[in-house]
Amino acid sequence: MNSLLRLTSLLCLSLIASLTLQAGGADWETNFEKAQERSKKENKPMLLDFTGSDWCGWCVKLNKEVFSKKEFTDFAKDKLVLVEIDFPSKKKLSKELRRQNDELQEKYNVKGYPTIILVSPEGSIIGKTGYKAGGPIKYIEHLEKMLSDKTEKKVN
Repeated sequence: MNSLLRLTSLLCLSLIASLTLQAGGADWETNFEKAQERSKKENKPMLLDFTGSDWCGWCVKLNKEVFSKKEFTDFAKDKLVLVEIDFPSKKKLSKELRRQNDELQEKYNVKGYPTIILVSPEGSIIGKTGYKAGGPIKYIEHLEKMLSDKTEKKVN
């Protein structure tokens, strides 16, 4: 009985922690079409995160040091539509999501991870980057510079 109580308590704590992380985290979309619709509606560029979320060390580091931080989530909420384009090794994706991600990888000529691409609501590339050291403030400054340059490159 005592172990059942401990297990129940542990499950409750895990659920609370999970909900807290989701509530405080950024709103990442995985469906590109939905993200693009929102991008057009809100007139915000998209940040495409091409990642290997469960195997790529630099991707995990970027998420831990930047994307999961309050400074970044506050910035992104007002300025960007966040889109995760994941290529996991252990996590299972639906066939549709895998196909979409493969097509986007080809369309945007992504050769490695993490690749971060800022894209206009119409689909043109604003800028391309990857992991940058320095934490969320430095990364935000880097993204803001890319956004202010706005030299869009048309992608087929």
